[in-house]
Amino acid sequence: MSAKEYDVAVIGGGPGGYVAALRAAQQGASVCLFEADKLGGTCLNRGCIPTKALYATARLQEQFHQAAAHGFTLEGVSFDYAQAVARKDGIVDQLVGGIAQLLKNAGVDVFFGTAAFDAVNRIRFQCKGVVGRVAARNIIVATGSRSARPKALAGDGKNILTSTEILAIKDLPARLLVIGGGYIGCEFASIFAALGSNVTVVEQLPRILAGSDKQIVREVEKAMTENGAELLTGVAVESLAVQASGGVEAHFAGRVELFDKVLVAVGRVPNSAALNLDAVGIETVNGAIMVDDHMRTKVPTIFAIGDVTGGVQLAHVASAQAGVAVDNALGGNRAYSGQVVPSAVFTLPEIAQVGLSEDDCKGQGIATAVGRFAFAASGKALCDGEPRGQVKIVAAKDGGRLLGASIVGEGASTMIAELALALQHGLTAAQVAHVIHAHPTLSEIIMEAAEDVDGLAVHKAGRRRTAPGA
Repeated sequence: MSAKEYDVAVIGGGPGGYVAALRAAQQGASVCLFEADKLGGTCLNRGCIPTKALYATARLQEQFHQAAAHGFTLEGVSFDYAQAVARKDGIVDQLVGGIAQLLKNAGVDVFFGTAAFDAVNRIRFQCKGVVGRVAARNIIVATGSRSARPKALAGDGKNILTSTEILAIKDLPARLLVIGGGYIGCEFASIFAALGSNVTVVEQLPRILAGSDKQIVREVEKAMTENGAELLTGVAVESLAVQASGGVEAHFAGRVELFDKVLVAVGRVPNSAALNLDAVGIETVNGAIMVDDHMRTKVPTIFAIGDVTGGVQLAHVASAQAGVAVDNALGGNRAYSGQVVPSAVFTLPEIAQVGLSEDDCKGQGIATAVGRFAFAASGKALCDGEPRGQVKIVAAKDGGRLLGASIVGEGASTMIAELALALQHGLTAAQVAHVIHAHPTLSEIIMEAAEDVDGLAVHKAGRRRTAPGA
């Protein structure tokens, strides 16, 4: 279909792939991009964005509960889940169209179809039954990941669902079983519980959100149970059976219960099987493409970024790696550093974190000083009607250099950026505390938590610690 040789070819149009294509085009390279489904990948079409659209709906529902305290009397309020889904779909369509326009304006040739390696510098692709081949001096693989589907919990796409399929349902399930207490499962559990579903979460590990600070997670556990969700940890689902009369029968913890829908959220696996990697001698481990810190595979002109490399499965990580891969493909020598990667979990309330947790430090034998400050002591949080939450900062006991931070509460996903920037530049807790923070804002909670590392938080009662240099 095309005899043109490109400087860079990108396989996959998600937040790693389309960013790579745009970055390469910015540097004057000739670029093509292959996408098997829709531009934006999992994040935009089946993950980050649609779930956050529903999250906003759930958060609005929670705010309705506070209306009386503000003097409002709401009568006859009803909720149409199908309309919320339509809103979600509209947002996705708008953003997908925006990416398509960006790629067009940048001069990137976009081919919709399945792509695989034909040779080291050649891609074979199929679009609507037509097979074509494209040559490229450098190739960047950004095919992402897909939901894991354990055989014991095999889905039917209608009753037993993955995160992709649950986003397509048009009716709010009366009873929802969520298998998996990681960030995907807990986000959906929080959303559906807030919107009125009777939710049960089953997690094999001793606690939900095992990758987050346990003190921070307690706030989410409290909120979820207050919304009627049941959290079962240290428990495995033994079997699922779709019933002829409708619903799914689930066996777990000595119980047999019937649910309208079941969400299986037990992780994601790299999308690499269809790439014909053997043809170019690229290594994989459990489906993940092995790369060095320059995002280069063992083949010098082939790079891989994002979820397909088996690393941290976050859209912003894929986008950051895209810039590294492009720079190196075009003759640079840049290494990717993933030491400071903020992340957010959009539960109700939301969680954000960066760097090491207190438990991480203990496990590594690092002596720490910890500062905390509660949203309940913040004037802005109280005015907003959002008193639940806290900021927790972990610093080195000797010198006070920031090691990590966790936030739970309103705006946590935005607030974490300040601490990520401070961590990136090796600042101390005292240096963060000495920055003047506008009043009244939620960001003051960060300042007070940073002050609390040295026992100096003005609006927190407690034992005063000796300040450095005193």
